Amino acid sequence: MRILVTADPEVEVPPELYGGTERVIDGLIRRLRSRGHEICLLARPGSKCPADVFQPWSGLRSQSLPDTLINSWTLWKAIRSFRPDIVHSFSRVAYLTPYLRGRLPLVMTYERDPTLRTVGLAVKLAAPHVISFTGCSDYLASVGRRAGGFWEGIPNMAEMDALKFSPSVAADAPLVFLSRVESIKGAHWAIEIARRTGQRLIIAGNHAETGHEADYWKQQIEPWIGRDGIEYIGPVNDEQKNTVLGQARAMVVPIQWNEPFGIVFAESLACGTPIISCPRGSLPEIVRPGVDGFLIRSIEEGCEAVAKLGTIDRATCRQRAEQEYSPDVVTERYLDFYRRAIARLAKA
Repeated sequence: MRILVTADPEVEVPPELYGGTERVIDGLIRRLRSRGHEICLLARPGSKCPADVFQPWSGLRSQSLPDTLINSWTLWKAIRSFRPDIVHSFSRVAYLTPYLRGRLPLVMTYERDPTLRTVGLAVKLAAPHVISFTGCSDYLASVGRRAGGFWEGIPNMAEMDALKFSPSVAADAPLVFLSRVESIKGAHWAIEIARRTGQRLIIAGNHAETGHEADYWKQQIEPWIGRDGIEYIGPVNDEQKNTVLGQARAMVVPIQWNEPFGIVFAESLACGTPIISCPRGSLPEIVRPGVDGFLIRSIEEGCEAVAKLGTIDRATCRQRAEQEYSPDVVTERYLDFYRRAIARLAKA
């Protein structure tokens, strides 16, 4: 199969530092090529993902109308040259507009809540079965279905080979908060849960320097650093992430919003580390209460969850990650989606 993949123009594939979607694209392309498929990638100049054909975007701003027009032209040239069997966009649906009335199957993947008006317009403009949609969770796909079209939830992948499984941890192992340190991720809840239960807490992740989230850091997080066993270690690379997660009793990220997916949750399970979070967004799909961790609705329930961590089998957490989020599993789900999309259009 010849597959043309597009990424947003702002971040290279794979990213030098942060960029969860770009990591997913890189992992998907590598696995597709290992199965003998030919891949053309459109991404930011400088991207090092080993696609068979690489076409850099000319416009580097997704929200710019001139750049959107330029990139639509770039995609048109790439399609004419590469002649794909299917186009898989992780970028902007606007780039696909010239092909909505054609006979080339299009797949649009969303990693965040879609703009329903934009999706609805694409569905109305498209010929039957030309465009299909995926979201990085069943939750996100359910949001997209409000605008119409064919949707399926396919989770993001976690690199199992790079994530070391820790079958056990020390009796005094800390809890860990690993995410952006901002209000919607619930770091303040994690601190209070750790303090009330007498647990050490390691906070890992970047925080804002300006704006509302900087105020959140200064007022609700920073005053506790260095007190009551609360430690902040800043952003971590992949190697450090392995250590932080693998040596933790649990990852406590009590989200305060509808999380579309959150790759760190899959990474935590891959290390064997149970999760304490909240039943919002995709988390009920990821965490089976009492099996992979606990879903809480209050700080009090979070304290109760910490007391029950000894009932969680870390090997079961790793098994869950392998069965649901391994690159091979996720790649096969995308390939199956491609085949069905092509078949639907062929019958139309």
